[in-house]
Amino acid sequence: MTNLTTQYLGLTLKNPIVASASPLTKKLESAIKLDEAGVGAIVMYSLFEEQIIHDSLELDHYLTRGTDSFAEALTYFPDMNNFTMGPKKYLDHLSAIKKAVSVPVIGSLNGVSKGGWTRYARYMQESGADAIELNLYYLSTDPDLGSAELEETYINLVSDVRSSISIPLAVKLSPFATSLPNLVKRFAGAGANGLVLFNRFYQPDFDLDNLEVVNNLSLSNSGDMRLPLRWISILYGKVDMDLALSSGVHTATDVIKAMMAGAKVAMMASELLKNGYARVADILSTLQSWMEDHEYHSIEQMQGSMSQKSIKEPAAFERANYMEELASFHDLP
Repeated sequence: MTNLTTQYLGLTLKNPIVASASPLTKKLESAIKLDEAGVGAIVMYSLFEEQIIHDSLELDHYLTRGTDSFAEALTYFPDMNNFTMGPKKYLDHLSAIKKAVSVPVIGSLNGVSKGGWTRYARYMQESGADAIELNLYYLSTDPDLGSAELEETYINLVSDVRSSISIPLAVKLSPFATSLPNLVKRFAGAGANGLVLFNRFYQPDFDLDNLEVVNNLSLSNSGDMRLPLRWISILYGKVDMDLALSSGVHTATDVIKAMMAGAKVAMMASELLKNGYARVADILSTLQSWMEDHEYHSIEQMQGSMSQKSIKEPAAFERANYMEELASFHDLP
């Protein structure tokens, strides 16, 4: 019998499929259905910094810098009028979900500035969260804001949240970093226990009839996992953090690839939103059959087996692969 359990953030999960932050946890009934469907853990949808202290002068500084030059910049942040659940109700909802499900529940905080709002990580812990996922979702549009300054803000924020909680802490990042391995190493030094790669920016579009910038939500596809797959493969064994792959996980094959790259869990949302809770059981069944056919006895046996650390040609993950791919194309007919 294959063993599907995995260790993530010090938690023992019955399998590596984690329901990532999404609207599916905005209702208690949906969270219960995720549990019944067989996921290994549930990540709550994010509580935004803007919801907690939207009148904060420090937050206003981060939200408005550079927006004179980039008219669309503020559309990347949530409209407070669109939220129906404030911080207090969020914590009550988290507590209700934790009491109703059998799997670990991970709270999610989304923010970037330092400030008193970070105490909500502790409130999440007190409400029953088994871990916290800090989602650093920030798009820099200011030409005067350097990468070193922004990264230092991230590190200080992780340190602040770490000091306020005793439960495990994961950091969720976008792929836009100058030197990702160094930044991740600094996160580990600041007390982060895990890394979630990657957050997806929901890009705006143009309405050419009304000449307006409009929000445009596109769910992921399996091709979107190539970027986090590559980086997890590179980071595995180099940083003392649990790695989680997010973006583009839709099939058992995707889960297997995530494990072989070195991830402890594969986070899924779009597939469940598109095709329903039953997909979890289908994917787990296919995963178990594949492991039996290929004589893998456990998820742990698979983890990192195709990382940069383990393969014969580690340069396949780096620039040499880029040149080889370009050389493989021929003139169009």
